[in-house]
Amino acid sequence: MRDKITTFLKALLTIIILFLPVYLIQTTDNEEDYTIQKVNPEEFQLKLGKEGGVLKRALSGDAKTFNPVMAQETSSTAVIGTLFNGLTKTDLKTLLPEPDLAERWERDESGKVWRFYLRKDARWFDGKPVTADDVVFTYNEIYYNPDIPSSAKDMLIIEGKKFKVRKIDDHTVEFEIPKPFAPFLQAVGQPILPKHVLKKYVDEGTFTSAWGINTPPEELIGTGPYRLVEYVVGQYAVYERNPYYYEKDKAGQNVPYITRVKAQIIGDPDVRLIKFLSGEIDYYGVRPADLPELLPKAKEKDFTVYNLGATPSTLFIVFNQNPKAPIPEYKLKWFRNKLFRQAISYAVDREGIINIAYNGLAYPIYTAVTPANRRLFDENYYPKYPFNLRKAKEILLSIGFKEGKDGFLYDQEGNKLEFTLITNSGNKEREIIGNILKEDLRRIGIDVNFQAIDFNNLVTRLMSNFDWEAVIIGLTGSMDPYFGQNVWLSSGHLHMWYPNQKTPATEWEARIDELFNKAAVELNPEKRDRLYMEAFKIIGEQQPMIFIAAPEELLAVRNKLKNVFPTVWGWYKSEFVYIEE
Repeated sequence: MRDKITTFLKALLTIIILFLPVYLIQTTDNEEDYTIQKVNPEEFQLKLGKEGGVLKRALSGDAKTFNPVMAQETSSTAVIGTLFNGLTKTDLKTLLPEPDLAERWERDESGKVWRFYLRKDARWFDGKPVTADDVVFTYNEIYYNPDIPSSAKDMLIIEGKKFKVRKIDDHTVEFEIPKPFAPFLQAVGQPILPKHVLKKYVDEGTFTSAWGINTPPEELIGTGPYRLVEYVVGQYAVYERNPYYYEKDKAGQNVPYITRVKAQIIGDPDVRLIKFLSGEIDYYGVRPADLPELLPKAKEKDFTVYNLGATPSTLFIVFNQNPKAPIPEYKLKWFRNKLFRQAISYAVDREGIINIAYNGLAYPIYTAVTPANRRLFDENYYPKYPFNLRKAKEILLSIGFKEGKDGFLYDQEGNKLEFTLITNSGNKEREIIGNILKEDLRRIGIDVNFQAIDFNNLVTRLMSNFDWEAVIIGLTGSMDPYFGQNVWLSSGHLHMWYPNQKTPATEWEARIDELFNKAAVELNPEKRDRLYMEAFKIIGEQQPMIFIAAPEELLAVRNKLKNVFPTVWGWYKSEFVYIEE
């Protein structure tokens, strides 16, 4: 009876919520009604702005480090992202590489030798010039240093070989790569770091602890549009415009136009919403559940809600398959079984989750490809696991689990089928999803202990001590699958279910390694896409990550901010945003 009631209530809630977003985002000719807006890339043009003002924003958590090489979580990269530059960056309107610290580049006929010519007006925050020595130091002594673990390293190796990086003169650097490969210009967008500041830490073997969160902000030396001037843990970060920043607008004015940024650290999204509505922050990442409260107030509070469309971000469940993890061997045996993972995938009610947790504003997914990845997304190509609790239980029984008198399943050694599922606290959608999963899995005899924990604690468990059994977490995605190599290669630092493998633990992981390595050097776009699609099909079959949904991205922005063009990849030309009171 309890299961029938649970099913009825869930279905009723789904029906109610399913129609809510249709009402909220319907188009209308009545100017008094407010609808979600979309930015048209063809129509958007930058305008000359004016300097000054303070941008008020929010950060979702404290940084774990100020060191961009060691940062592995968005809470850190969100704090320090504006402090550093690479040789190149990506134009978020065209998604093509464009100059950054390198003002131009050239390559030889083989496609393997590239020369980058550095800007002569680029300076560090302390006024010292950026030179080829900094670039060579960053790559040869940091990114390729075997004693410095770095996610960037996975992206800077082709078929197991490093790039050869050497200085030609003070403002010219040469890269020799093992083979031509398509995303090279994006790959060298990694942050360049100051040799004169950080070499001593590399020489002492202490680089991994350099620039920790207790480092005074004035000691963080970068080249980015903003420098950090104050950081109070758990409260706020303050940034000021970098006086040496090299970009200018067409009239010769300095950018960023906005000269100061104050970012409050607010872990609770409900509090961030309140702060946005009260005017204390200028833009806010909208959750679908916020729309009923936000949209009616848009005109009065003078803000616009943008729907940026399908994101590359993915949400999924991962089971720990790491033999070094402090969890029972019999659980590792379950988690390593493909059929076990497929059974769990069938038990995930993706449509119900999307309707309840995301107000219908998300897409069900079964592998790492979302509709944002237009070249790779094909609904008919990848395996699917439609919600089917009966099938899920049949699979579990077929691999040796038996139902006990208490209704729970037990393996052949008599171990109850139970595990702890964690996610980060404060993320309402993930907490809703965890509770839905707990109830649905209970219906097929699985006892789930669901816990929401602090995000930084979660990251420590995932990346350091491996003390976890299952987790609900997400990835932000990347413009090119190559930049997800740290997740998909068996040797990858973020290969979540079993990271840093010396050799592939399974044949299917070895095949994915092979496909990614081939794709890295395949210059024909169609052939390259097919290689990646085959790799993601294997991931869909094996379900090492049980993908749930790819949300649409919504953003509320105060109308006093001009030159606003948000995308799922970030703000286009964010340095050119200005304030008009």
